[in-house]
Amino acid sequence: MKKYEVMYIIRPEVEETERNNLIEEVNQVFTKNESTVTKVSEWGLRELAYEIDNCTKGYYVLLNVEATPKAVAEFNHIANIKEAIIRHIVVAD
Repeated sequence: MKKYEVMYIIRPEVEETERNNLIEEVNQVFTKNESTVTKVSEWGLRELAYEIDNCTKGYYVLLNVEATPKAVAEFNHIANIKEAIIRHIVVAD
């Protein structure tokens, strides 16, 4: 398995309970696919460098994972579908 850094930004208007459920759902995407989440860093609400989908702020979440290619592909698929996630990126570590 390769190591990856996964960052995604959640819309600022998402309520805390929904946001926590979304973070847990993303973590489960990796754990269900024989991968491990080694670190979860919630950076919190931050100003965006430029406006994205009429948002000037976003809730940043950074994950360090050891993942299979299947887990990364499933994360990308889910991040594209979820409207609460306005941006995401996966970088091989």
